[in-house]
Amino acid sequence: MRVAITGSNGLIGSALTRSLLTDGHQVVRLVRNSPAAPGDGSESAHWDPLAGHVQPGALDGVDAVVHLAGAGIGDKRWTATYKREIRSSRVRGTATIARACAESEDPPRVLVSASATGHYGDTGARTVDETGPAGDDFLASVCVDWEAAAHPARRAGIRVVHPRTGLVVSTRGGAFGRLFPLFRLGIGGRLGSGDQYWPIVSLTDHIAALRFVLASDALCGPVNFTAPEPPTNREVTRAMSHVLGRPAPAPVPAFALRVALGEFAASITCSARVVPAALLRTGFVFRHPTVEEALDAVLRTSD
Repeated sequence: MRVAITGSNGLIGSALTRSLLTDGHQVVRLVRNSPAAPGDGSESAHWDPLAGHVQPGALDGVDAVVHLAGAGIGDKRWTATYKREIRSSRVRGTATIARACAESEDPPRVLVSASATGHYGDTGARTVDETGPAGDDFLASVCVDWEAAAHPARRAGIRVVHPRTGLVVSTRGGAFGRLFPLFRLGIGGRLGSGDQYWPIVSLTDHIAALRFVLASDALCGPVNFTAPEPPTNREVTRAMSHVLGRPAPAPVPAFALRVALGEFAASITCSARVVPAALLRTGFVFRHPTVEEALDAVLRTSD
């Protein structure tokens, strides 16, 4: 299989690239700087998401495109300027890739275009699957526009899958990448009330699920990439404390998070009890269905 990937240097993109190359597949990294030989057996081609440009012929003959690129949700404080960057990097980047797929002389069979569980907003204790409605906050509106931007590929008859990704359990990045050092120092604690559900997924399961949707013609549209047993933040805190053998002495009040993080704090303290109905229905088996198993796997593999 020949797969083109945007965001191949990120947490998920780099892990997917390694997985595909290890199994003998070909990978084309779509990069924004001048393409050069990556040195790992993959190829590279240029794209400019905001200018709407993909190097001519870069997608000809690829079997699949995995689009992961976008400004980090929690990388900076949510100023008005950065919120515009979050939205434009996702919407314009997806539109660029979708048009390039549709216009390719030999188009891919599938476009896997990232999304997020932020689509559902705050669900409280209510369980939601892929049929759940969109929320009414900033991230939900971004996710709606983000997924809609892939329409040119759908209109061209390409199978389009939107992995709605939860919080990836890894030491290398994302929310858990920030939590691990705090808990190792013994200063971790629950965030806000701790009653909010966190839609977690191990990095291993996320990559396996990406490989699964690439191969499964039965899946299209939104697919939740979350473990089947979503924990509360209180349960995450307890599990982190247990597996690392460190105390979790002090909760961080919601108001303190708002002071420190601004509007982004709402995405940490809101509840998203999201379940992976589509993956389970089509036979995907999670290796780490619980937060304890996901954390144990990280520590065993020195993720």
